[in-house]
Amino acid sequence: MPTSSPDLLGQALLDYQHGHHAAALTVQCSAADDEPLPAAYFFRTLLAMPELERQALDECRGRVLDLGAGAGCHALELQGRGFTDVLAIDQSAGAVQVMQARGVQQVALRDVMAPRPTDELPYDTILMLMNGLGLAGTLEGLDKFLAHARTLLAPDGQILATSSDISYLYEDEEGALVLDLNGPYYGEVEYTFQYKKQTGQPFPWLFIDAALLEDAARQAGYEVDFIDTDENGQYLVRLTLAISA
Repeated sequence: MPTSSPDLLGQALLDYQHGHHAAALTVQCSAADDEPLPAAYFFRTLLAMPELERQALDECRGRVLDLGAGAGCHALELQGRGFTDVLAIDQSAGAVQVMQARGVQQVALRDVMAPRPTDELPYDTILMLMNGLGLAGTLEGLDKFLAHARTLLAPDGQILATSSDISYLYEDEEGALVLDLNGPYYGEVEYTFQYKKQTGQPFPWLFIDAALLEDAARQAGYEVDFIDTDENGQYLVRLTLAISA
């Protein structure tokens, strides 16, 4: 998850880890009403995970890089399945502390666009869950991330990611889309976290429709496989490096 100044996500996760189980952020979104985000959601077990997340975990293989890992629920599940090489990274220092306390074996405080250290082998799976493609921030950011991810992946590696089409937020009462065609892409939104009377810095987040993602990924040299969708319009996609790329 993105960092804010102060690290409100990390504070909420640390509070939950220390027994304050009612800890919850308020999420302000440029495209929707404010919503509570309970810290407990980041600590969910397999049975509490959405079906798309469970499918993604089933598809993981080899060395795994968990981007925006939060409290480490996916990394811990993979470790429990016998995965021995899972690196969980997050930009939140508090999240990193929580993951270390919970027993995630490999954790790093790192930006998703940070270069892979020279002593770090490439990854067979990059995992991006909880609308994980949103970490790219914008369409331009997605293009940059897809190019960067090539430097993180093994030749036969895969990106397993979720995102969703939020065009429904722009429908009128008759179901027609009302979009500003001269404005930014409707899936580029801005989030702000609030916690304990503190307000963090706004940060961009991307929700990308499947067709636009497929176009961007293919232009970046990936094969695209949409594994499944759910009733809320969220999808799980696998991106692999095209052989000819």
